[in-house]
Amino acid sequence: MSNIALGGVSFDCDDPAPLAQFWADLLGGEIVLISEEVVVAKLKHVLVTAMRVENYLPPTWPMASVPKQAHIDDLPGAEARAISVGAVRAPLQPDPESYLIFFDPAGHPFCLTTQIPKEWLS
Repeated sequence: MSNIALGGVSFDCDDPAPLAQFWADLLGGEIVLISEEVVVAKLKHVLVTAMRVENYLPPTWPMASVPKQAHIDDLPGAEARAISVGAVRAPLQPDPESYLIFFDPAGHPFCLTTQIPKEWLS
């Protein structure tokens, strides 16, 4: 079995600076690289990269016409924090007792959940 660690997550968007800043603010990171095409937020153990894509269209979740481009879990109790830095709560919540769905500033859906065992996070 290989010893592979997640080094980064990238999000397509039309404007990388505000999207990277959103993820840095939400997850307690800092912006470490800025260009017209790419902005990188450094978190404790991972990089979040926002990349400009020509003719970008945000996902249309739950409809599949433009598929979702990221799925992120494990931010228990963070609804108020997410909204305070620019997230929008999705009107459709299929299982709000288990997870909540939000959209980041570029329209990517993401989940906040309490369903991941704490021992998985250590």
